Amino acid sequence: PTLRRLSHYLLAHYQKGSRPVRDWRTTTNVAIDLMVYAILSVDEKNQVLTTYIWYRQHWTDEFLKWDPAHFDNLTQISLPVESIWVPDILINEFVDVGKSPHVPYVYVSHHGEVQNLKPIQVMTACSLDIYSFPFDVQNCSLTFTSWLHHIRDINLSLWRQPELVKFDRSVFMNQGEWELLYVLSRFQEFSVKSSDSYAEMKFYVVIRRRPLFYTVSLLLPSIFLMIMDIVGFYLPPHSGERVSFKITLLLGYSVFLIIVSDTLPATAVGTPLIGIYFVVCMALLVISLTETILIVRLVHKQDLQPHVPEWVKHLLLERATILLCVRDRKKFSQSRTQSLDISRQVENNDSTAKLTPYGCEDPRECGAVGGTRSTLAFAGRTEGLAALQEVLRETTAIRQLLEKREEFRDVAREWLQVGYVLDVLLFRVYLAAVLAYSITLGTLWSVWRDA
Repeated sequence: PTLRRLSHYLLAHYQKGSRPVRDWRTTTNVAIDLMVYAILSVDEKNQVLTTYIWYRQHWTDEFLKWDPAHFDNLTQISLPVESIWVPDILINEFVDVGKSPHVPYVYVSHHGEVQNLKPIQVMTACSLDIYSFPFDVQNCSLTFTSWLHHIRDINLSLWRQPELVKFDRSVFMNQGEWELLYVLSRFQEFSVKSSDSYAEMKFYVVIRRRPLFYTVSLLLPSIFLMIMDIVGFYLPPHSGERVSFKITLLLGYSVFLIIVSDTLPATAVGTPLIGIYFVVCMALLVISLTETILIVRLVHKQDLQPHVPEWVKHLLLERATILLCVRDRKKFSQSRTQSLDISRQVENNDSTAKLTPYGCEDPRECGAVGGTRSTLAFAGRTEGLAALQEVLRETTAIRQLLEKREEFRDVAREWLQVGYVLDVLLFRVYLAAVLAYSITLGTLWSVWRDA
């Protein structure tokens, strides 16, 4: 058969141990091409990228030429790859041998052009930048070069035009976590310590992570918890519900961080921006809880609570209320004025309610009655005076107790007013900090995206 005759003709006296040129000064030009088929995995911790590529290369073998007229016009034949010379082109970034299928044949044309087409699972070292996770874009290089032959023996070139290689996504399987943006190609010469130069063909594989899954599972729950923390400031500060509510939020956020800790990429070089975001959110929740505890402690009613200092009244109840547009100050001052008026009225009533020894309000009536009853009243005058004095002492003690209680209530109202104003002030400071933090994160993300 023609194929067997041609194969025997080409390989009968073929020497695969030497470079296939008749003049040793002739350079073997190897044209290579690359198409990315799939992005299998990106290991941020070990800085390893695993891809599946379709690799093609062709060169001219001067000892594999024939006249098609002598072989039934046969212009192309497949030969075993172990039987001919193959250039020692490797990838410099190789870190492990992947599970690549073995292709045992190459195509040879009658002009001596050899085409070696094979799929390769490539496990290469790559400097992965996870700062902008999960909105990160990775740029990993695949450097093809001859491990032994310098540029005078083997030179590299690109099979297709760089524009065709750059946007070729015809075979890419884009249903995974990563999507292929483009593939850049560049030729350069490389030398070590003034030795002979080597030809290198670099392919830069630029990929981008799809952030939808991480946005739904990481960012949105954290944002919802922070919004609930801000809403929690509208609970009354003098009730204990706000403290328990914020403690529950803090515990829930801690559990959330434990769950998502395995999802975040970990490297020894740096921390992703989203990790810093989670830490700052946790710190804001702790600050919010501390502020709530302070306010609740301030407005808590105590019998031995001192009066509000004058400088505190001047700063918080006068200056701060005007600055913050707080309208509750008038309500508290009116309630305090009403309580003082009531206490004065009770004191006046007690002073006018003092009775004479005969139990009459008018002394003249008591004199008239006393003239007729002088004999009967004289016997019980001593006992009546003692009982009346006892009643007056009890009434005085009750009045002092009511005044003391009203004074405690006034002090509690003052501290409650101070607590409300301070709570509004701290809430607005906290809200400003959250807004500034959000704007900073948005700016950093915009700068990274533009870069």
